[in-house]
Amino acid sequence: MAEKQRKIKDDILLRVRALYMLFILVGLIILLRLICVQFFSRETRVNAEKLDGKIFTEKTIHAHRGTIYSRTGDPLAISIFRYTVMFDFGCEGFDNDQTFREQSDSLSKLLARFFKDRTAREYYDKMISERSKRFKVRYIKDTVVPRSEGFIARLFDRMHGEEFKTVKLYDTIRDHTPVRLFRDVDYNEWQTLKTYPLLNWNMGVVYDMDKHDNRVFPRQDLARFTIGRSSETAGTYGLEHVFREELSGKDGRELRQRIAPGFWGRVDSKINVDSEDGMDLYTTLDTDIQEVADKALREQLQRNGAKWGTTIVMEVETGDILAMVNLSRNSQGEYVENFNHAMMSRTEPGSTFKLACLLALVDEAGLPLSTTYDTGHGKTVEVGAVHTRVRDSHDCGGEIDMKTAVAQSANVYFAKAIYQTYWQDADRFTDYLRHLHLDRKVMVGMPDMGEAVPRFPYRGSSMWYPHTTLVKLGYGYGIELAPIQMATLYNAVANDGRMVAPRLVTELRKDDKTVREYPVEVLEDKICSRQSLEKVRECLEEVAISGTAKDQLGAGKVPCSVGAKTGTAQYAQGAIKYSDHYYVGSMAAYFPADKPRYTIYTSILTNGANYYGTSLAGPVNRKVVTFIYNREHDWYGRVERASERQYPTAIKGGDIAQARKVADRFSPRTSFDRRAGWGTVKVDSMSRVEITSLDDDMLRMPDVVGMGLKDALFILENRGLKVSFTGKGSVRSQSIRAGEPLRRGSTVYLKLR
Repeated sequence: MAEKQRKIKDDILLRVRALYMLFILVGLIILLRLICVQFFSRETRVNAEKLDGKIFTEKTIHAHRGTIYSRTGDPLAISIFRYTVMFDFGCEGFDNDQTFREQSDSLSKLLARFFKDRTAREYYDKMISERSKRFKVRYIKDTVVPRSEGFIARLFDRMHGEEFKTVKLYDTIRDHTPVRLFRDVDYNEWQTLKTYPLLNWNMGVVYDMDKHDNRVFPRQDLARFTIGRSSETAGTYGLEHVFREELSGKDGRELRQRIAPGFWGRVDSKINVDSEDGMDLYTTLDTDIQEVADKALREQLQRNGAKWGTTIVMEVETGDILAMVNLSRNSQGEYVENFNHAMMSRTEPGSTFKLACLLALVDEAGLPLSTTYDTGHGKTVEVGAVHTRVRDSHDCGGEIDMKTAVAQSANVYFAKAIYQTYWQDADRFTDYLRHLHLDRKVMVGMPDMGEAVPRFPYRGSSMWYPHTTLVKLGYGYGIELAPIQMATLYNAVANDGRMVAPRLVTELRKDDKTVREYPVEVLEDKICSRQSLEKVRECLEEVAISGTAKDQLGAGKVPCSVGAKTGTAQYAQGAIKYSDHYYVGSMAAYFPADKPRYTIYTSILTNGANYYGTSLAGPVNRKVVTFIYNREHDWYGRVERASERQYPTAIKGGDIAQARKVADRFSPRTSFDRRAGWGTVKVDSMSRVEITSLDDDMLRMPDVVGMGLKDALFILENRGLKVSFTGKGSVRSQSIRAGEPLRRGSTVYLKLR
């Protein structure tokens, strides 16, 4: 019995050992197969290359670029994510020709209907053409192979002497170059497109999709060069360039694994870095003023065929740039924003520079406004030791004082005044100009926007010529300044002598929290004394009252008083010579003159017949002044709260119920003979209201004096009368007296006021 049990155990143990050996053998076979597949199989290498980047891939997580806002919170530049879909027409998903053609036909019709940029046939032909270019069959060699598969079949072939055959080997070469079939789409568009044929197939097999940040400008070309661009292909400039790091943020990256067709999962990895969105930039630009200035300048440039123009609008107290328009004529004759003339175009300013000369003569030299010089009645006059020839564009008079010289923009006057005052010590004059910040940049409170450094003459420099430079400086030649620098000087005069730097950006925010502020920067607390400032502003106001700006900014032209100065200068830079007759026409203005709030500076380059500052730049300033003043309602008269209760002196007649409601609310006492119907209203000296109902006789003329037109029309036409009226307001008189008999169809004339 024991021997029998031992035999059974040995048999079981043998079977177990056999099973173990079988499992070990199978495991070794699997291991060897894995090693072979992993390291020695050509097919595996090919498939691995095909799947490279489609199972695990490192993805860039694009940061959302910050938004640029106007001062009122309107977006000027925003970013939205867009998707670029790139097709791989060489992928295995397109191997079935019949399925591909059916799907392509359906997709082409849907794309044509969605984008409306091509016909369905054009989309279809494009897809068929791209697919045909992605597959190429290549001959490799001839080889001998068994004629049949399987042991029996090969044995049969051997019996008939046909065991082997020669075949040609071919290889299919796939071109996986991605092809863009349609434009970039936004998120909402992609939600629709991804339901279309082919686009609802496996992502990463027939197509790949790239999500990227796309910059959008809601106001299109408005302030385009000021807002700028940050693009590797189109160039960088403006605020987008200056604040590129703050706006861009930081891109992140993460490792992703393909889980299923169209689905990717994030894999925990050390390379994973979260993206950091960019900051939002708040500017000082006022979109309404920018739009008005843009339209006014564009119309003036087109009317005169000018080469370029710029208009700057500044807030006096803060120096905030509310508008900065820069328009240039391109090769097609269109005016576009492609250069920042306000900050980068240095020119000889001409007569607008006389403000600096006026300040020097009044404040530094202490000359009274009554100082006179003979201007020669518009004839050429020789000034200085070397007899520099100077003349005025018109007859400014003979012996005139300084106020008249400013108003009439007399070149001869200022050439003589500056030369005779400073010829023995020219450094006094140039030092005072430096005091006015005319030798350096003025936008000091923020990163450089490309402002040009002035070309400033001083003794010892290449621009300085003894005797002649002082004379030319008197009427704005021999120095080159950008418009923003001249605008800053005029703004200082408007700001009670306090010169502030122009400001274009107020703050940077992130998640609605202020990260960095750009405060108002003061360049000079006082550019001159109070007494000098009053004299200078008196002269500038006279320019608009009786001088060269009168036709554009004088009484009846604009709704408020203005301080102004015009300027015209010959232009010669680069290939342009003085003999080419190019001119820069400029006008500076601030308003209201008694308490300035805004400064405007317009400068236009032209070679046309109209080149004087008053007629070239003046219309632009006039339109901007009118718009801003009419928009600022707080400048008009206000209804002040009185210490005593006020009562109405008159109430319109008409509907008795409505008249009673008004009288009960605003008058101390109301009397009436009916609660409803039509009636007249009288208010006595004690503000007591008496409402008298109209006569019910439909054949007699009612009393409609004191009623509004709507009520009077209803009553009179209801009695068969025709009504004719003039004026507006309430009825003041009627052609048929109250109580007279009526004849239907007759006309009654009403006068309203």
